[in-house]
Amino acid sequence: MSLKDRLVAQIAATGPMTVAQYMQACLHDPQDGYYATRPALGEAGDFITAPLVSQMFGELIGLWAVETWRAMGAPAKFRLVEAGPGDGTLMADILRAASLMPPFVAAADLWLIEVSEPLMTRQMAMLAKAALTPTWVPTLAAVPDDLPILLVSNELLDCLPARQFVQTAGGGWVERLVGLDEAGNLAFRLSGPAPEGAMILEVSAAQEAFGAELGAKLATAGGAALLIDYGRSEEGFGDTFQALNRHTKVDPLAEPGSADITVHADFPAVLRAAEEPGCETAIAPQGLFLRRLGIDHRAAALARSRPERGAALERQLNRLIAPDQMGDLFKA
Repeated sequence: MSLKDRLVAQIAATGPMTVAQYMQACLHDPQDGYYATRPALGEAGDFITAPLVSQMFGELIGLWAVETWRAMGAPAKFRLVEAGPGDGTLMADILRAASLMPPFVAAADLWLIEVSEPLMTRQMAMLAKAALTPTWVPTLAAVPDDLPILLVSNELLDCLPARQFVQTAGGGWVERLVGLDEAGNLAFRLSGPAPEGAMILEVSAAQEAFGAELGAKLATAGGAALLIDYGRSEEGFGDTFQALNRHTKVDPLAEPGSADITVHADFPAVLRAAEEPGCETAIAPQGLFLRRLGIDHRAAALARSRPERGAALERQLNRLIAPDQMGDLFKA
């Protein structure tokens, strides 16, 4: 029985589920979940992330890690952590750039937080010849607190489930749910009456919990974290629930488990949760952040060394920093 059939049967038996429950099932169902069985990254897959756009992205994150380690006093031992490492490209590029500072590599204990077995297999292959051998764990809680931590994460928050609420005519809120239509197909339903076109509020307890846990861990162990994702930097409303298949938006209810399903990162909520234990936070658009790290100079240096790649490098740079590409929508 397909995931769709199982979800239809479950809803018919027990009633509608929250958008967060549906998202969790689509991504992580052991039999048919997208990340559990068929994650497809890259140009030939369903979506492309910044590390796969250009090596410049990971190299600059590597230099950020080195400089942050030095600002921490260059501890003799620390944990380098990546949450949601994708296919391993980002960490491979980070370690290649960090090799310019051998004491950093010698001090680092590498940990990767991953729940997808197919992606873990790809990470093992990508990092087989890396300078550091990773320890894989399924949760942030499994990373010990006994050493300072440097954590990086690219496009993890958008994969964490969110609930949706719709404003009623009286100013209250009803929840948007995944139920069944008259024909027995998956369809959005509301837990109460609301006007057509009313505002939608997304709330992700999972994103907030990650921020709180990360903040507590940094407050205990010391260190820093860099989270990069697409999302909002200010409180706001809107329906950002989407599914991507072959780089094209598709109906998220059509074929559960066949596409990557995401919501925008709620950075205000994540940062607020991280601040509770005492962490300091800041946010900037990805384009500005990468420019401050020197991506324009890196692109120029690569173009000088490989003139035949000049046009391709320009396209990659534009994809990462242009306001109408990843530059503004993505935040660091």
